[in-house]
Amino acid sequence: MPTILQLLTGALLLSSCLGYMLLVRKALSLDWEFIPVFVFSSIACIIFLGGLAGQLFTVSLAVMILGLLALAAIAVLRVRQRAYTFRFAFSVYLFSFLAGSLIFLLLLFQNKLTHYDNFSHWAIVLKVMLSTDAFPTPSSNLIDFKNYPLGVSSFLYYVCRFAGHAESMMLFAQGLLIFSCFYAMFGIVSEKKRFLLYAFLGLGLSVLSFFNMTIRITNLLVDFLLPIYTLAIFAVVYRYRNEIKRACIVVLPLAGLLTVMKSTGIIFAAIGLIFLIYTWLTHWSKPGWKHALAVAGMLCGALLPYFGWSWRMATVFQGIKNKFDVSSSGLQSMEAGKTAEQMHDIISLFLRSSIDLTTRPAIGIAVFHLAAIAASVFAAVVLKKKWNLWKALIALDIVLLLYYAGILGLYLYSMPLDEAIWLAGFERYVSSIVVLFAGGLALCAAVDLERSFHYKIGEVPDYRSFKNVKTKGFYQKGVMACVAIAATLLLSEYNGIFSIAKSYETTLPYKVHSVTGDRWYKSGEEDKAKYLFYASDTDQQVTNYYMQYIGKYFLYAPKVDGICLFYEDNMDNLLSGYDYLVVVESDSDGKRLLKKHYGVDMQEGIYKITRSGEQVVLTWL
Repeated sequence: MPTILQLLTGALLLSSCLGYMLLVRKALSLDWEFIPVFVFSSIACIIFLGGLAGQLFTVSLAVMILGLLALAAIAVLRVRQRAYTFRFAFSVYLFSFLAGSLIFLLLLFQNKLTHYDNFSHWAIVLKVMLSTDAFPTPSSNLIDFKNYPLGVSSFLYYVCRFAGHAESMMLFAQGLLIFSCFYAMFGIVSEKKRFLLYAFLGLGLSVLSFFNMTIRITNLLVDFLLPIYTLAIFAVVYRYRNEIKRACIVVLPLAGLLTVMKSTGIIFAAIGLIFLIYTWLTHWSKPGWKHALAVAGMLCGALLPYFGWSWRMATVFQGIKNKFDVSSSGLQSMEAGKTAEQMHDIISLFLRSSIDLTTRPAIGIAVFHLAAIAASVFAAVVLKKKWNLWKALIALDIVLLLYYAGILGLYLYSMPLDEAIWLAGFERYVSSIVVLFAGGLALCAAVDLERSFHYKIGEVPDYRSFKNVKTKGFYQKGVMACVAIAATLLLSEYNGIFSIAKSYETTLPYKVHSVTGDRWYKSGEEDKAKYLFYASDTDQQVTNYYMQYIGKYFLYAPKVDGICLFYEDNMDNLLSGYDYLVVVESDSDGKRLLKKHYGVDMQEGIYKITRSGEQVVLTWL
């Protein structure tokens, strides 16, 4: 349960964010859809740069205080102007989006971390940051992959530092980024009174949950954030296509954060920035150095976090290799580690997996291709409209092919053979680009649909803004169909997340937590004791190191090993090398051996290991 202090600081954090949003609204006159993601991304980038400078907590505290001062200043200004009320247009669309987002955000409070990669990196690195108020250093023994950028982790640190470090709060903080991106995508709609546009776009974006099964929002992985941040950039750029300086201001923190989300974040940032440059060049009405300067400045600013992290890796982490090193020397050495036959097997498996229509990514690519082609033909033949959907399809196909080629190169030249030979993480990697592919088509189709109405809002009275009664009937039926299908998809996603929450007590993290608790040390010092975990090897939870990573996270101890059975002749020698035996799951054979040699019943719990002469003694704690 949160303490009174956490509730107070959480309220201050919320007020600070509100202050920034109102300030941005007043200073930049942005559409409300773009303000949350702009504010959250700006905060994340500032905290990240503060972390690079070694002032993580100081900068975080300054950011929160400045937000509170902004809120206070705006309140005083409104009192002086005698504007005692705050006007906010509350449409059916906005109510629907906020209600849906709130339902999912509250659902995240019922979930805890279960995904393997949370404990191998994403959650443990956040725990280290919260414990030490600093970025990890080479001496951070708890973290195996120190080269992963900390952009999103910086925002999660900021929220959890003041609102509490529970697992549910970590998920909630990441949920804020996710839903702010979806809110920004709806900003691409300019005719705010056309609910069909929102319903149609909502349907298209709801489908993205189908490709997010391997990277659900119930974990701290950033694979889903990568494409939706790029889609948010698409929406911003299109909305402000005739105000390129404003577009650059909004895109700056989004692209900056995107570059330091993950090693592949620079690829997704490049996709968004290329679209901005293309839009700028195609909407360049007259020569002007100010626009060119704005674009150049935005590009430099967006790359600042990326180069800052690269500098940190080259100095603080000098000599530490990237998990997937793709340098020229790395290519030569890794290629030498794979025979021609092995590389041929990898390529064959990759091609089969890419076109396997039993997998979600392949299904998504095929279905969205057919839907885009059919919609383009329908618009040209029946509606007599020139849609740009086919152009978007070609552009996204190029992106798709280049991305797939890059993944293949990763498996061939960078990933270790034991992982590459079975395409480790393939579905998760390709799900990111399929989300971008499907989302990009949905955004473009919504824009094409908006341009296809016979009358624009404002040209005639609202009740006459249809060509005839028949087309109005089609409009109403279209709204109902889109809302019904989108609601069904979202309900399915809700049930899936709720099911994960209900089944938590059957998971290994729950079993480990029940035994060890969740240990946080104010000093940030690591537990130096040596732990030996015992459990069955169900789903290879011991041999694939899943249990050990979970133990490291909850104990905040780097020296954790795991076994799934005892060898009677070696028990004394094995146990004497550790300070504690942690029994997560017991079995009949283990019970027999512990009772026979040490006189203890093998209950789930922690046993202190001591020596009394030549005898090993286990004491249940």
